Amino acid sequence: MSKITSCGVVILNEEGEVLLAHATETTHWDIPKGQGDPGESYVDTALRETREETGLQIDPAQLVDLGLFSYRHDKNLYLFATRLSRIEADIERCVCVSEFPRRRDGQMIPEMDAFRWVAIRDVDAYASSSLSRLFAQKLSLTDLHQRLPQTADMTASGSATSAS
Repeated sequence: MSKITSCGVVILNEEGEVLLAHATETTHWDIPKGQGDPGESYVDTALRETREETGLQIDPAQLVDLGLFSYRHDKNLYLFATRLSRIEADIERCVCVSEFPRRRDGQMIPEMDAFRWVAIRDVDAYASSSLSRLFAQKLSLTDLHQRLPQTADMTASGSATSAS
């Protein structure tokens, strides 16, 4: 059986917290990610999924390519990362526009229904076991926080905004 590949963006803020979105009608929180459309590149998929699931418009030049990761027995993740300030990625303005049919009645509901900044030490309390394992074993958020460039004036860069 071949694995599907989802693409996503790990968004850290100036304090090293990771942006997580609550997967509607589940107990877990996740990074913005999803599967590509036919012919869509990994980067375009990651940017589209981030825009659809959070409303954030990210400049592709801000992304750091993290590469392909084995995620689950049936799925790989191709990840990118960026640093956005709490102002640039204001969770009060985040909104998910992608929907799926609710299992019990087929009503269309948003994929994500809440957003939060989570300290690295607290990710396991929110994330799925697959995402927690990825961060613990293959992609250290602490190392990523140190690797990502700091922006001198993150609030003035204006390179990522919540879509209105």
